[in-house]
Amino acid sequence: MPNYSWPEMDKRRVMGKPIKRLDGPVKSSGRAKYNSDVHPQGMLWATLVTSPHAHARVTSIDLSPAEKMPGVTAVRAIKKAGDEVQWAGTEIASVAAINEEIARDAARAVIVKYEVLPHLVKEQDLAIAGARAKPAGEQVEGDPDQAFKDADVIVEGEYGVPVVTHCCLESHGTIVQWNGNHVEVWPSTQNVSGIAAQYGKVLNVPANNFHVHMDYMGGGFGSKFPADLWDVEAAHLSQASGGKPVKMFLDRETELTIAGVRPSVYAKVKVGAKKDGTFTVWESKTWATGGFAPAGLNADLFPYVYRKVKNRRINHIGVSLNAGGARAWRAPNHPQISLVSCSALDDLAAKCGMDSLHFFLKNVDLTNKPDVYKSQLEKAAEMIEWSKYGHTRPDLTKGPIKRGLGIGVNFWGGLGHDSQCRVIIQSDGSISVELGSQDLGTATRTMIAMVAAETFGLEIGQVSIGLGDSNFPPSGGSGGSTTIGGVSVSTRKAAVNALGKIFDLLSPIMGVPADQLEAVDGRIQPKGSPDKGMSWKQACAKLGTQTISEMGENLSRNAPKEGLINQGVSGVQMADVSVDTETGIVKMNRMVAVQDCGLIVNPRTAESQVLGACIMSTCSALFEERIMDQQTGRVLNADMEFYKLSGIGDIGEILVHMDISPEHDKRGIIGLGEPPAIGGMAAISNAVANAIGVRVGTLPLTPNRVLAALSNGRNA
Repeated sequence: MPNYSWPEMDKRRVMGKPIKRLDGPVKSSGRAKYNSDVHPQGMLWATLVTSPHAHARVTSIDLSPAEKMPGVTAVRAIKKAGDEVQWAGTEIASVAAINEEIARDAARAVIVKYEVLPHLVKEQDLAIAGARAKPAGEQVEGDPDQAFKDADVIVEGEYGVPVVTHCCLESHGTIVQWNGNHVEVWPSTQNVSGIAAQYGKVLNVPANNFHVHMDYMGGGFGSKFPADLWDVEAAHLSQASGGKPVKMFLDRETELTIAGVRPSVYAKVKVGAKKDGTFTVWESKTWATGGFAPAGLNADLFPYVYRKVKNRRINHIGVSLNAGGARAWRAPNHPQISLVSCSALDDLAAKCGMDSLHFFLKNVDLTNKPDVYKSQLEKAAEMIEWSKYGHTRPDLTKGPIKRGLGIGVNFWGGLGHDSQCRVIIQSDGSISVELGSQDLGTATRTMIAMVAAETFGLEIGQVSIGLGDSNFPPSGGSGGSTTIGGVSVSTRKAAVNALGKIFDLLSPIMGVPADQLEAVDGRIQPKGSPDKGMSWKQACAKLGTQTISEMGENLSRNAPKEGLINQGVSGVQMADVSVDTETGIVKMNRMVAVQDCGLIVNPRTAESQVLGACIMSTCSALFEERIMDQQTGRVLNADMEFYKLSGIGDIGEILVHMDISPEHDKRGIIGLGEPPAIGGMAAISNAVANAIGVRVGTLPLTPNRVLAALSNGRNA
């Protein structure tokens, strides 16, 4: 049985080093070609006709004006008379034409008549939801009623996180070209290996007849797994246009309206503690929407991380709206649950007259990893200089600018997905690593190269990486922080298997048993005897006309037992903000993130993941919000002018500490994409409350909400 285990920390030559990402130069120079940039010869442009109404019934569709327009190659009805539309932006028809301008003109020429029906597009006021509110049932542990009677301190609060969009800079879409029964697809997807089967099921074409290409992808955050209706329409339009390639990428308004959102969460929370700050009881009523389908919330996670509190009562209600549906968004539901939980606990600490750091530390035994969270809280406090800037509410310094610190916490699974990898070694010493994974901008290429180079004793530049192609061995979709574990294991196994073949070849030549050979610093040699070996190229030359091709596989169900990867990580975010009490403007001074994720393949790119997560948290805490108009039922800010994101001047300084230690390292590789995106909203919200002395209950923390909270002295 080959030894697939990772080298010891102090013996790694490539893994664990802060190596720059391989695709950095092509991306920063603009040479990287995303599929929205691809332009196959003869390409047609496609667009959608969408409903302007949030709730309506289609009474008639007339495609003929569009069909008669010069340059239009195909027009298709997606809906038919009698179909009911449940949100604005619903796809009604599709058009393909020789250029984008004609396609858009043709879409405007399609005549659709509707019977407009009543709609609801706002969920903040649960009282008006009526039958659209779907209770999930009550969960009770312990005796909450008695615990509240026994509590010395009780706090009740209201908290809210609105719907936000994924706001992918490369919008959802694809290019599809039929060639007989063969279909070429250039999608923007998180699932290169799996999307062909989705196309095939809808189009009644075998999955093997599809060839999927994707070198780069411009943002997905969980929203780009399925073959969407617009993707399938591109395939139909291509077929109807004689097999010409058809490009269907959503415009920005449609992207922000129907291509996925993160569900909202609104909450009424009651918590209790002993006078010494011991947290004893939690009660929450939450409601949320994911669009027309009511949003589930795995509400059993309340209170987040500190859920070993003995007394809990939890109620959740899903609300159905006439709005675009939810999709996974970087750690689904966890950021919202962390925000509600950490805010309530922070308010409880304030009511107890305690510094929030002391409160979170005092109750750390209510977490599932007390020692880890304790050390992380202490490290984050050191980095953010809590001893210097920390205080109980509010900041009592003179002047309108108030400074505050806040805490948020996280946890995540991150077990690697199923993955297969093929490693090919040629007689000239060249190495190809092939797998049908995808690099979403998370340095997956670089990680694969590092694992292979570590195994072969080479530099990463000596390894060629092939991914983003469905002709390569299948690998799972990139979501849930599962990619790094899956591809690392399959690559490691394939590389070890291929290296074993080299050892078998050289063993009789060198007169050394195969299990006594090693690959180190570009050489194959007897273990510990570099003077008796040969260079990598010399070794591979012994192949003659042969080629080595070996497979490796990760099966997630077996992975933890093998010891290469694992799941279950924790982390802490802290925020340092200044609030102008005259203007209500919140300024980020610093964000600190302390995070463990097992064995760190590349500290530089791991830190980059955390930096991105902190930036996204700042966006959600201070700026992002989908704004719906109840009168028209439409999204009011479905563009990049009024859907606000953080600019470079809004982020402040971000300090990252990867919790690298032998204890964490020995657990193996664990995914990192999700966890550091969880606690930041809570940390920022708590920092603002710490600064001004009152809670701004609903995010984003815009100036008007901050000023309203200061004016009212209560939730705004």
